[in-house]
Amino acid sequence: MIGTGGHMFGSGPSTDDLHAGPELEQILREHAYRGAYLQLGVRGVLVVFIASTLIVVPPAHGSGWCFLILGLYVSWCVGLALWIGHTSPFASLNRHTSPFASLNRHTSPFASLNRHTGAGPVNALWLGLLVDLAVLATLTLLTGLTAQESWTADILCNGLFVIPVLACTQLRTDICAAIVAATIAVFFAASWATMASNEEPWASILLSTTALAALGVGAVGLTRIQRSRVLTIAELVGHRTSLLAELMSLEQRQRRALSEQLHDGALQYVLVARMDIDELGTSVDPLVRQRALQALSEATTLLRSSVAELHPTVLGHVGLARAIGDVARSVEGRGGLAVAVEASRWRDDLRTSADDILFGAARELLNNVVKHAAAANVRIELSASDRIAVLTVTDDGRGISSDKIAASQGRGHIGLLSHQLRVVAAGGSFSIGPGEPTGTVARVELPFEIVDDR
Repeated sequence: MIGTGGHMFGSGPSTDDLHAGPELEQILREHAYRGAYLQLGVRGVLVVFIASTLIVVPPAHGSGWCFLILGLYVSWCVGLALWIGHTSPFASLNRHTSPFASLNRHTSPFASLNRHTGAGPVNALWLGLLVDLAVLATLTLLTGLTAQESWTADILCNGLFVIPVLACTQLRTDICAAIVAATIAVFFAASWATMASNEEPWASILLSTTALAALGVGAVGLTRIQRSRVLTIAELVGHRTSLLAELMSLEQRQRRALSEQLHDGALQYVLVARMDIDELGTSVDPLVRQRALQALSEATTLLRSSVAELHPTVLGHVGLARAIGDVARSVEGRGGLAVAVEASRWRDDLRTSADDILFGAARELLNNVVKHAAAANVRIELSASDRIAVLTVTDDGRGISSDKIAASQGRGHIGLLSHQLRVVAAGGSFSIGPGEPTGTVARVELPFEIVDDR
């Protein structure tokens, strides 16, 4: 029903020209499933219409066959609804109240569609329209040809007017147009075949067919409008993702430049000053000398910590786990809380394409714990399995609410949001929710490629 990248999800629009990425795929697939739900609802109305017609105006002959066909049709509709409901990205909405949870790809409609959610059900929806058409045509002909005086066929034939409404839930105008054309042909043929039973004149058949054609044209036009809107949204998301990537790249370059300036400038002067004081020996008051050395030692520690946080050179030399450990020790020193790092499932020699993103997210999460959580303990877990990196930061603080996050963003504090969007743009998920029994749990999952496996 939707197209992403170089392939098509059934009857979906192609997005090759939109540079489709994970977030764009999520938006297109979400809209496709919204159309699927609407189609299921309208199909339910159609089922009720057919059943009511067969009960209230039963056919003179062949009622058993009619109800058998209806039963099979109802079973098929229920099976399709269960299939779509089971695989839908809306099937397991996150219960957390945090807006960041809405980008968890396992629990949310928007950024985070389940990676295991396939396009199969959406792929089959246009075939479902053919089933609807076949059922109505069969019942109309069965009830109309077996009895010379019966209104059942005439009423059932009106059900074909629902098919264009079902068809316009598609995001492809060609599919909608094909279904509409087939519906018009079936309506005309059924009306002509059963005109003897209801004595309908040719003028009535032609006018009814024209009305159905007008409805079909409107359905095709609506499909085209909806498709255009969805692709416009997708294009805007693509631009946003591109701008975000450029912004993050610029931020990394600025951090690297500032880190190098501090390391090559201020830090070197402090180290030289320590050496000069050491060379003074006993020519100055020992107490003054000791205080000066202590102050310079603390300044050196703070400068090195700032340099590491701005751009961790250790990230490339000793790996992500060690770099996160350094940040954790820095947070312990200035935040007065205990930070435990569990990285036994992350090899020290592993270098991945996700290291920078994960490190930035861990640093931002820890900084937020220090500033807002009033926590005593923090636990960081880092693991890698099947080319998926998982970072979890858990604290025992006061917790976080959606109102607080929204208010913080309203005041212009978008540090955490920027990291969240960066994770999602890279094809991962970023969720925040309440801990047990208190505190907050933040979880980042991100696919990666190995860039340096020493």
